Parts: sequence; structure tokens; C-alpha cells
Amino acid sequence: MFSKSRINETAGRAEAPRASESAASAPVSAPVSRPSLDMGGNVGAGSAPKPKPAASVLSADLQISGNIRTSGDVVIEGVVDGDIRAHLLTVGESATIRGEIIADDIVINGRVIGRVRGLKVRLTSTARVEGDIIHKTIAIESGAHFEGSVQRQDDPLASSSQSAAASATASSAPRPAAAAPQPAAAPAARPSMPAEASRPAAPKAPMDSKASQ
Repeated sequence: MFSKSRINETAGRAEAPRASESAASAPVSAPVSRPSLDMGGNVGAGSAPKPKPAASVLSADLQISGNIRTSGDVVIEGVVDGDIRAHLLTVGESATIRGEIIADDIVINGRVIGRVRGLKVRLTSTARVEGDIIHKTIAIESGAHFEGSVQRQDDPLASSSQSAAASATASSAPRPAAAAPQPAAAPAARPSMPAEASRPAAPKAPMDSKASQ
């Protein structure tokens, strides 16, 4: 006959594998992914350089009276009465500019009446320029019409701002008041001559020699 203790031991051994089987059959929970806090790396990787804006084009049927200022590129085919400041300026064959143009790079195919300032200036065969050109490098093609003087400077763009500032300070400086007119000097009085000195002396009467004897 079997004792109760042996029966309990065999029963406990038989139940042990069932517990292990239940643990193995339970699904394993996947680790929860946490969002990364490194915002600097994500922002730097996603940021892309901004594309360069397209050049502004003024068509041939456009006429502008006033100054134009931009940090980009400009292509002019119409008529502009005023000064132009840009990065890259292209003057078309049908364009006419009456005023000063200042740019880093200037290409002239049309007509310009005024001063030209640029680091790089190029006059094509169809260019007509009436004015002075201040440049760092210049190229003039055969057939270009140019009336004026050419001057080379290391930084022609800075000289224009300095001259404008100097003229502004000169105009704002107070002018000295005109000196008051001085009265004319009175003629010096001449000393009056005494009446006796002015009259001639009377002749003396001749003495009679007989009377004196």
C-alpha cells in the first residue's frame, strides 16, 4: 500500500510542469518606445537651404518713374526714370534707364543715361551708355557705344555710400553768417591854416637916405 506522503509528492510533481506551461503560453509584452527628446538633431536634419528666388523681370511695356531697390536679381526690358540698386542687374536691348545704377554684377545690353557703379560691369555690342563708369572689373565688347569716363576702384559700392553721406553732412552743416558791412571811413579832417599865415606879407616902404642924414 502507498502512504499518503508519497501520493502528495507525486501530485505536486505532476502540477509543476503545468505552471511552467502556463507561463510559457502567456504573451510577452513588447517594450514601449519613448519619443526622443533630442529636438536639435531632428530640426537640423530636416531643415533644407532656401532656394534662390527667381529674378524680377520688368517687361518692355512697363514704364516706372522712381527708384528701385532690391537684394536680388533684376532684368529690365522697359523704361525706368530713377536710380536702381540690385545684386545682379541685366539691362535688356529694349530698355532705357535714366538714373544711377548700382549692383554687384551689371550687364548692359540697352541704353543707360547716368552713372554706373558695379564690381563687374559688362557692355555688350548693343549697349549705349552715356555717363561715367566706376568699376572693379570691366569688359566692353566691340560695337558698344560709350560716352564718359572710366574709373577703377577696389570697392565702388562703398564709395557711393560714403560720398552720399559726405554730401548729406555738408548740406546739414550750418553755414556761417555773412559779415555785416562795415561803414565807410570818414575822410580825415585837414588842419585849418591861420588867417595871418595864409595872407602874403605886405612889402616894406623904401627908406629915404636923405632923411636919414
